[in-house]
Amino acid sequence: MMLQKIAISDLSEIAPAGYYLALRVGFVFPLEEINALPADWVSHYTVERYMMADPVIRWVYSHTGSVRWSEIDSDDPRGVLSQARKYGLCHGVAVSVFDNNPDGQRSFGTFARSDREFTELEIDLLSGHIQRLHVEKAPPSNLTFAELEALRMVRDGLRVKQIAFELGVSEGAVKQRLKNAKLKLGAQTGAQAAAMASEFGLI
Repeated sequence: MMLQKIAISDLSEIAPAGYYLALRVGFVFPLEEINALPADWVSHYTVERYMMADPVIRWVYSHTGSVRWSEIDSDDPRGVLSQARKYGLCHGVAVSVFDNNPDGQRSFGTFARSDREFTELEIDLLSGHIQRLHVEKAPPSNLTFAELEALRMVRDGLRVKQIAFELGVSEGAVKQRLKNAKLKLGAQTGAQAAAMASEFGLI
C-alpha cells in the first residue's frame, strides 16, 4: 500500500477548522502530538474535562480505520460534538491506527471543517498520512542488548567511565555501543538516545 505524504500546509487546506494528531500513544502519553485546533476550543475542552466523554476519543481508542464524526454510533451525553460546532468544528473525521501485537501502540488523528463533510478522497489521504507517520515513528527493532544496557545506564545518570566499570568493558566499547544506538535511533547525543529509547518503552 502506498502511504500518502501530506505537508502541514496541505493538512491545513484539507482540515481548515483544525486538527489534532497523537503519534505512538503508549500507556499514557503519545511520543509526539500536534495540536492545531482552535485555542479557545482547546481551552474550553480542557476546562470542561471533555476527553473522557468525547465520542471521537472513545472511537479512536476502540477502533482502527476512519470514520466521519457524524457516523460515530456512540452516546454524547455531555454534548461534546454540539459544543465543538460553536467553535467552527462542524464536520470531522477521525483516523486510528494500531500495531496488531500485545505491546502495540496507537496513533490517531482527528480533523475538522466548518463548511462540509470530508470527501472519501480526503479521508483516504488523511488515513494514509496517519499510517505513514505511525510507521515512521515506530521504534527500531535492531538495538542489541548491550546497546540497550548502555542506554539504560545513561538514562540513570551514569557517565561513560562509570558504565565501563559497571559492565567490565573498556570506555571505547561503551562509546561504540552508544554510537551504534544513536545511529539506529536517529539521535544526536547519548542522552537523547536514552530518552527516545525510554519513550519507546525499550528500556
